[in-house]
Amino acid sequence: MIFAAGLGTRFKPWTDSNPKALAIINGKSLLQRNIEYLQKYGITDVVVNVHHFPDKIIDTISTNNGWGSSITISDERNEVLETGGGLLNARQYLQNNEPFITLNADILTDFPIDELIGFHQQKKALISFGVSNRKTSRNFLFDENNQLCGWENNATGEQRISIQNRILHPLAYSCVAIFEPTVFDKIPQRGKFSLTDTYLSLAEKNLITGFEHNNNRWIDVGKPESVEVAEKLFK
Repeated sequence: MIFAAGLGTRFKPWTDSNPKALAIINGKSLLQRNIEYLQKYGITDVVVNVHHFPDKIIDTISTNNGWGSSITISDERNEVLETGGGLLNARQYLQNNEPFITLNADILTDFPIDELIGFHQQKKALISFGVSNRKTSRNFLFDENNQLCGWENNATGEQRISIQNRILHPLAYSCVAIFEPTVFDKIPQRGKFSLTDTYLSLAEKNLITGFEHNNNRWIDVGKPESVEVAEKLFK
């Protein structure tokens, strides 16, 4: 699943008349680049959620025949549900016997999904996601086995701890995650909520692990000024 429903408020003025997922990086939209990124790992059945200028995303996917992938639209045009709510809303398209991957449309990376899958299977985790040792405003907190134990806001000092009495180290979320399909029966939140809330509420009783990848390209194309940097990284 590619999360593409956001309002893109940090990406104005482009998002005053366009969805951020269609912002162009060296001739290709963020959405196309992420669909092609998934294709490199044999992932061609993709759910895309939409809210902000949804018809533009739907029309672009249709015009380009999904860039060779089979695309299902999860419609959130009535209300943007954030990442957690968006995932739960797409349950009917994702819940089968296979694990599934999620990523954010405004992230570009060459993070190795096949290695994440292998790590996830080895750990027998409910959820595993990419993390790296980079500077960010918020971090997830892990123990020595890279089990998720909490979260902190580096600007305010706020912490949310799910597992007590562990020696913790901070790592930055890479927005690429793998879930077991049984997660849908465990998510306690409803409505509009972030995956951060879900991770922290499930971490106490379920294994959630962080897969470190410190040598890969990664960029949050969150602001117009990040486009130039992204174009240098991703040709």
